[in-house]
Amino acid sequence: MTDPEVLLIAGREVPVVTANTVVVGTGSAGFCAADRLWEFGQDDVVMVADKVNAGASRNAGSDKQTYYKLTLSGGDGDSVREMAETLFSGGAMDGDNALAEAALSARTFLHLCDLGVPFPQNRYGEFIGYKTDHDPRRRATSVGPYTSRSMVEQLEKKVHRNGTRIYDECRVVDIITRPSAEHDGGTEVAGLLVLRTDVPHDGEESPYLLFRCTNIVYATGGPAGIYATRVFPNGQWGASGAAYRAGVHGKNLTEWQFGLASIKPRWNVSGTYMQVLPRFVSTDADGNDEREFLPEAIPDYGRMLSMVFLKGYQWPFDIRKALDGSSLIDLLVYRETVLRGRRVFLDFRSNPVRPELDPSALSPEAHDYLERAGVLFGTPIERLRRMNEPAYQFYLDKNPYVDLEKEMLEVDVCAQHNNGGLLVDTWWQSNVGGFFPVGEAGGAHGVYRPGGAALNSGQVGATRAAQFIATRRTDAPASTEEFTVAADPVLAGALDLVTRATERAAAGVPDNTGDLLRDVGVLMSAKAGPVRSPHSIHEALVEVHDWLTRYEDLVTADAGSRRAVNRTFLVRDILTTAYVYLSAMADYVAHGGQSRGSVLYTDPEGSLPLVGYGPDAETELDLPELFRFSLDRGALDEEIQEAAWLATGARGAAEGPPEGWSEPEPRTAEDPAGRPVFRWRPRRPIPEDDDFFENVWREFREHRNIY
Repeated sequence: MTDPEVLLIAGREVPVVTANTVVVGTGSAGFCAADRLWEFGQDDVVMVADKVNAGASRNAGSDKQTYYKLTLSGGDGDSVREMAETLFSGGAMDGDNALAEAALSARTFLHLCDLGVPFPQNRYGEFIGYKTDHDPRRRATSVGPYTSRSMVEQLEKKVHRNGTRIYDECRVVDIITRPSAEHDGGTEVAGLLVLRTDVPHDGEESPYLLFRCTNIVYATGGPAGIYATRVFPNGQWGASGAAYRAGVHGKNLTEWQFGLASIKPRWNVSGTYMQVLPRFVSTDADGNDEREFLPEAIPDYGRMLSMVFLKGYQWPFDIRKALDGSSLIDLLVYRETVLRGRRVFLDFRSNPVRPELDPSALSPEAHDYLERAGVLFGTPIERLRRMNEPAYQFYLDKNPYVDLEKEMLEVDVCAQHNNGGLLVDTWWQSNVGGFFPVGEAGGAHGVYRPGGAALNSGQVGATRAAQFIATRRTDAPASTEEFTVAADPVLAGALDLVTRATERAAAGVPDNTGDLLRDVGVLMSAKAGPVRSPHSIHEALVEVHDWLTRYEDLVTADAGSRRAVNRTFLVRDILTTAYVYLSAMADYVAHGGQSRGSVLYTDPEGSLPLVGYGPDAETELDLPELFRFSLDRGALDEEIQEAAWLATGARGAAEGPPEGWSEPEPRTAEDPAGRPVFRWRPRRPIPEDDDFFENVWREFREHRNIY
């Protein structure tokens, strides 16, 4: 990596940084990729961040944030193959990714331990585990609420020791590609355009920065910005739209994980927060008209308490548990907030329904657990402080401050993780040569995954990408002349967008970047969140398509505001992502997809949640018809949906989608919003490679088995 050189591109003098690899994102996956590249001998690396100290890895967590790994303690049997099969069994996951995540699990976990992440071990060095959701073993471990933060901090220290340069305060604008010599008709990475959000637009210094590179490791996190109701921390937006604009394909985009979380501050209310049996209350928008709402659908006192207890370790909304299980609670919260327009709170100051807790009404499972914990007494806050004092102290230390002894905690059903994402292969490379999505940006997961599997996947994907780059993608970047040709239209388009947006503001049109940012998130949460119907998806798609179609003539930004100019690109990225995701949902429904994972798709032929107990167990509850659904029951587990965004005027698009692809709502080739297209393919099986040592050793000596 050399100091930036100034080149004349699109009529502007712009600094250009040249490096073999640019790592975008400074979370646990991004820092892991940068460190691994250095360790594998590729030190011509720079990092780029929107804000180094923002992002989900550093700022998100839960009561006990889990890391999922191969069993490393005790006498319980486990193997790489068995762990791969566990991951694969989640449905719609490619087997080679599952095998790699299992095979590199111990290596990446122990790497974190050696860097100083304090995962618990006994006096003999065994890393003791516990069972998490969708886990047949005891593979889970944790360092507390901030497992991923500890990972980031230790990896960041290592990257600084390596001397890797980090460019902070950079908004991703576009990825620059060029025709690929290796893939007929395909493309490969040529560089990256970012907006420097710390540079004023006063003409003294270019607010744009270009990177000329051979590879991009894209660790930008999930596309959190498309949802308003989310537990992702402030500052976590994602940048998937730029990838789709560059021709990168998507995978399993419909698959999200939703769950109950506090919204001020944003935090998952799993584990002890549920197990101590708080009171669920709703109010009107002003905080008045307080009432408990769970008994409206769950009148049996003991059953209601037991279902709340189960939410502690059945935290994510799981449609399989919505018919007569604990995920009914998520739907009841959703009814209050989305359908009734009310606010929902957890009240730890008093017991649900009755002044005193009646332990005899609890299910045996809940009763035994709470009895062993010594908390079959008092109020929820007394039980919480007895069971888990740090869980109480946590909210005292957050901004905004919440004292659970004195005030209620506002919650909602929030977007928490995107299991799908950008397409990855065996080495986490996408269909665009040299572009490697890792962490939550990459779509490595299936429909279901064990708790904590995302942290393992991020470390494994980053390591695999680094191995491949250091061994197979060491070529120099495009020449200055080639790069200038590729970058010119990209930079020119960015300059034109900002010029038009700021000219409107100068003419007196109010800045609308903040309104657009808010409106798209509110729309997506209301129409395409944990509860979706063909009608609601279509409504949202029409609105988003309209915004995106008119965007160049719609967005208005104050030229004197760095934040507004930044949002001009941010909103475009989020709208592009929402457009592709909504189209994926429409295509999923058209393909016969039904409710699965963490999403309810309304089906008039399905069933409403049931009473679930007693003589009326099979009777449907009196709930909105929007909650009528049919379970997928694994019908599409063996298939994977891939997505692509075709740019306006894309070659060959006038005749319709490319062969093998379809579009749920036909668009013209000249549609200003572009054209999302989709295809379904069989998922790749778990590989059955030759495991005879002499053969593997011979190939390892030849090419290290990296191909």
